[in-house]
Amino acid sequence: YAGAAIAVRASHPGCGLGWNTLAAIGLVESEHGTIDGSAIGPDGIAAPPIIGVALNGKGVAAIRDTDRGELDGDTTWDRAVGPLQFIPATWVVAARDGNLDGVADVQNIDDAALAAAVHLCEVGGDLTVAGNWIAAIAAYNNDAAYNNRVADAASHYAGLRG
Repeated sequence: YAGAAIAVRASHPGCGLGWNTLAAIGLVESEHGTIDGSAIGPDGIAAPPIIGVALNGKGVAAIRDTDRGELDGDTTWDRAVGPLQFIPATWVVAARDGNLDGVADVQNIDDAALAAAVHLCEVGGDLTVAGNWIAAIAAYNNDAAYNNRVADAASHYAGLRG
């Protein structure tokens, strides 16, 4: 997360994104790649792959398939994928090669963290402004409870809460 926050400073110098925000999203989205028995390997890849529930409108947003099942294996509904839980349509726009291996892999923690950093900066602008930070997190997942969980975790990682 720290590497992605440092890297995004070069491409988005006015963003002000802290590593703690990325870490908070990683915690809330997939427990840092450990959700449902997955683990991040030495190569940075989540195994088994992290694939969320069908976004079919039943307790979650309804998002019809946008990738012909390419990333998520579902040709009817989209599913959030990877340790930072990207919807396939967002990954297509935000995908980055964070570990510089020549491949942007949604299941790779370095790639996903850099993609999330770029996405947040592009949506929010200057994230040192509270309203912009809130808007960026809402663009990632537009749910007030989600925003509060990310804010609490980010504050904890920053040492502002015990």
